[in-house]
Amino acid sequence: MRHGKKFNHLGRTADHRHAMLANMAISLIMHKRITTTLAKAKALKKYVEPLITRSKDDSTNSRRVVFSYLQNKEALKELFGVIAQKVGDRPGGYTRVIKLGSRLGDGADMAFIELVDFDENMLKTPKTEAKKTRRSRKSSAAKAEAAAEEAPKAEEAVAEAPAAEEAKAE
Repeated sequence: MRHGKKFNHLGRTADHRHAMLANMAISLIMHKRITTTLAKAKALKKYVEPLITRSKDDSTNSRRVVFSYLQNKEALKELFGVIAQKVGDRPGGYTRVIKLGSRLGDGADMAFIELVDFDENMLKTPKTEAKKTRRSRKSSAAKAEAAAEEAPKAEEAVAEAPAAEEAKAE
């Protein structure tokens, strides 16, 4: 009977499931976003968030505990270095699951799971980039002078236009 067993077994044996989740967690840590099925993404979220919480305390014991789950030194360095710095003040909710629709082959619900602080598109503070133009830019003082010079020339051209039309009429 499966009374009170609330996690998704994903149709795999326990060893296969642990290995798969460890591999997916390593990929998520290294690439910051992975695409998978919705069920696997939800299971991975429950697997990886406690590891990220553990990485905020950089001690020998927490490194050993996380290494027992991941078994990958490069992922451990990335997790305790870059990721731990970026999520240091966040109280939880380090990952985001976004549904993508159905897979074409078998109709499985697809999603991508990403680390929240590493997605530039969804961050609240947009980055302001300098406008790029192919034309040369004049300073604002030079623009004001150019506009002042253009105004009398335009008035002269308007005054000369009726004189030119009179000359053509004769």
